[in-house]
Order: sequence, then structure tokens, then C-alpha cells
Amino acid sequence: MADILILKNRISDSGMTMVNIAKRAGIGRVTLYNRLNGKGDFTASEMMGLKKVLKLTDSDVKKIFF
Repeated sequence: MADILILKNRISDSGMTMVNIAKRAGIGRVTLYNRLNGKGDFTASEMMGLKKVLKLTDSDVKKIFF
């Protein structure tokens, strides 16, 4: 299960809107909101999209998603 609190903090720190993050990460807006509300698990492509957009390190990815 993803550590949603860390991810939400990184999203907040980015200064981008959720819509902008979803679009840039290649994730549907509704899908991103659902994932952040614990509905479903992040797919590998969603994780990689968020890694790129939020400039997450490999360590961040491990803490957040694994």
C-alpha cells in the first residue's frame, strides 16, 4: 500500500495543481484522486509518471509506493 501522506506532501510541495500533475504524469485526473483516496493501487506506469513529474528519487519511490 502506498504511503499517501508522503505523496500528498510531495504534491503540495511541487506547487502544481492536481490536474496539472495528473496530465503531466499521464494519469487520468479521476484516477489520481482515486489512488490518493485509497481506491486501487498505483500501476508501474503511474508510479513512473509521478516520479518524473514530482522529481522523486529512487529512495522516494520505494518509501512511497513499496
